[in-house]
Amino acid sequence: MSTQDEQSATEKALTATGGWFDDRLHGAQIFRKWFRKVFPDHWTFLLGEIALYSFIILLLTGTFLTLFFKPSMTDVVYHGTYTKLDGVRMSEAYASTLNISFDVRGGLLMRQIHHWAADLFMAAIFAHMLRIFVTGAYRKPREVNWLIGITMLVLGMLEGLFGYSLPDDLLSGTGLRILEGVILSIPVIGTYTSFFLFGGQFPGNDIIPRLYIIHVLLIPALILGLVTAHLLIMWHQKHTQMPGKARTDQNVIGQPFYPYFMAKTGAWFFFIFGVLALLSTIAQINPIWLYGPYTPASISAGSQPDFYMGFLEGTLRVFPSWTWDVGGHTVAWNVLIPALVPLGIFFTGAALWPFIEQWATGDRSEHHVNDRPRNGPTRTAIAVAAIAFYLIFLLEGANDLIADFLHIPLYTVTWIARFAVFLGPAIAYVVTKRICLGLQRKDRELLHHGLETGIIRQLPTGEFIEVHRPVSEDERAVLLSNKEPLPLPGGTVDENGVPAPATRGLSGRLRATANRVLSEKVPVNGGNGHGPDGEHGDETERTAIAAGHEEDAIAPPDES
Repeated sequence: MSTQDEQSATEKALTATGGWFDDRLHGAQIFRKWFRKVFPDHWTFLLGEIALYSFIILLLTGTFLTLFFKPSMTDVVYHGTYTKLDGVRMSEAYASTLNISFDVRGGLLMRQIHHWAADLFMAAIFAHMLRIFVTGAYRKPREVNWLIGITMLVLGMLEGLFGYSLPDDLLSGTGLRILEGVILSIPVIGTYTSFFLFGGQFPGNDIIPRLYIIHVLLIPALILGLVTAHLLIMWHQKHTQMPGKARTDQNVIGQPFYPYFMAKTGAWFFFIFGVLALLSTIAQINPIWLYGPYTPASISAGSQPDFYMGFLEGTLRVFPSWTWDVGGHTVAWNVLIPALVPLGIFFTGAALWPFIEQWATGDRSEHHVNDRPRNGPTRTAIAVAAIAFYLIFLLEGANDLIADFLHIPLYTVTWIARFAVFLGPAIAYVVTKRICLGLQRKDRELLHHGLETGIIRQLPTGEFIEVHRPVSEDERAVLLSNKEPLPLPGGTVDENGVPAPATRGLSGRLRATANRVLSEKVPVNGGNGHGPDGEHGDETERTAIAAGHEEDAIAPPDES
């Protein structure tokens, strides 16, 4: 049979198969429409794909690990390959983890890929949500997807906590001990909750099997359902796009789903998998054989959780000792407040933010074009302040190591953190906001005066000016995306200067203040940066630009 005949036979087989499915499912028209769907192209949109593909890798490697892991706290005596623990009593969960690491072919590589993928998954979610926040991509109609993202972040943190607790080594057992202390600090129900979770006194015999079911079944199923909902909503509402030429809230400019996006995103998946495999080959993570099995009487020095839980360690260390004795019962505020309040403020504030901003600005229109981070200075400043808040607690979680390496008293490090946790975010907020407003002024200058060419011209009057080149149409469209904020419905004052009814009272004044703070920006058409009247030769400069002297920008200096 010739090559042409073979190709014809293949085409007939594919056509017949496709026709068979279309006759029964009627999906050909739907797939043709899906394949033509346009996706915008910007590097920041890849952050969400990193989270998605890391989750897929977690599912694949986790499935492999479940084939060999034994979620049991039954005592056994280890006689495996790792001779340094030979004859040591340990739980069956810890022994099976050692077996995966040293006796299962490719087991240690799979463990490391799984752990690195978990860290990458959480880092990608943080970065993805940060991008969404600073660009305003959470605004109408995407509030539901924003809430789904926050829920996935919470579930991801719990999944990671329960996952690295499963091996029952000394490090993971220490983390569970801290979790038990947090649960016990909850008034009234804390002791009952602890007994229910651990099946009796800590550590009990039930915690590992229960965490195993939660880790491999319950939370992954919830995350998978939320990821599916997230993607379907995004597909239905269409993807946001960055500002640019001809990009509006009524269109999407980009590349089709097939073949461009499918090829790009497929290559991106294999690149992420390759990086994780390489990292897992050369960078050791969570060497549980060095920690030994967990015993309640032991604790390791310098133990640190993964980064996404490390800041909670810092909050517990920085908070002062504060307890109440009420009716013979102790309320441990020094554990309850740092464990629950910072997280509560962060997640509650993030969940309510789209609605707070909508209430403060009165903007109820749909947004499909993102803001540049500089064009939302208050929003970006809040994001950087939150990062500073997180980093200070993360560093405080390693205060013992910092004190040891820098030869600083431990309590000095703690007191520095106590002041820094208030001063650091405030300074970060002010500096970031000033930088954003400064960048807006620079954008306005570029829009009005163009780009500097380095060419000096002498006018007939003897005055020397620098020739500026007008920005391109693409650059101009980006600069003009900094739109004027919408006024509050009803305004703040009437034509006689009397405060509007909507701004009276505590709620009205609070809304007016929030509107003023959130809407602060540099007007695009508000002057030229050299005074209100355009002095210092700017009128001449604008005339030179308008007169078409763009060719002067590329002329030799001796001809200008």
